Amino acid sequence: MTTQLWTGCAVATLQPAAASPYGLIEDAALVLDADRVLWVGPQSELPTELRARCQQQQDAGGALITPGLIDCHTHLVYAGDRAREFELRLNGATYEEIARSGGGIASTVRATRAASVEALQAQSRVRLQALVAQGVTTVEIKSGYGLALESERQMLQVARALGRELPVSVCTTFLGAHAVPPEFAGRSDDYVDAVLAMLPQLHAEGLVDAVDAFCEGIGFSPAQTRRVFAAAKALGLPVKLHAEQLSDSGGAALAAGFQALSCDHLEWLSEEGAAAGGLLFLARDPPAAAGAAAPARRPDGDCH
Repeated sequence: MTTQLWTGCAVATLQPAAASPYGLIEDAALVLDADRVLWVGPQSELPTELRARCQQQQDAGGALITPGLIDCHTHLVYAGDRAREFELRLNGATYEEIARSGGGIASTVRATRAASVEALQAQSRVRLQALVAQGVTTVEIKSGYGLALESERQMLQVARALGRELPVSVCTTFLGAHAVPPEFAGRSDDYVDAVLAMLPQLHAEGLVDAVDAFCEGIGFSPAQTRRVFAAAKALGLPVKLHAEQLSDSGGAALAAGFQALSCDHLEWLSEEGAAAGGLLFLARDPPAAAGAAAPARRPDGDCH
């Protein structure tokens, strides 16, 4: 194995007790042996005997070196775009208004269902390559734009294939309960039944590492979400949740009850929901109580 010495860099060690933010070491040295870090610290303190062991020396050119980054929430595999919707939102349309008019998730579902495996993988590869170039070494990829067994399977298969193809660890999340597809309009409970039928099949094929849902007025109720989570737990799968994005639906407390890996968005999280989830508010202004006006925040949440 080749032992390498890297100099001409700053290193973020992320040591919590360090005096500098992020455990930052200026003018650092980093000694690597294959895929292991043997030593890191100020270059002036590098032991002489360790320097002598180094067979190669690399100048990082003043770069900042950090541990591998983790992107724990992506909707990376999809087809189509929503460029028109950005204009609508800039002109005052809300996320919910766009979704109810057939945009948002529904528009991406149409494009993703129509895309071939090859096209879907080619488009998604470019997105993942960009993340890798930015230092991401582990990424979570959600499904949720197929909303039918074959389309959801295709998305998860593409995610798995990208993990084999590129130098990045890919974790897959089944987000079948992302939205009610058009063929189930007005029959959300029936669609939840369909999600519960998809889940064990996709899990048996080795395509699912975790299960997610969208608990919201335009998504699924807490009761429906609970059904999805119970099915996931029965299979030994951890859960995640999109919650409190457009309203306070009690999703955070539900997620906490299932020991969720994460509960994301939370723009409208109440004090009660935060307490149930064991969350600590660090903001200067206290969170709004349920039913009260919320503090200043992004009005629509981000796009799924």
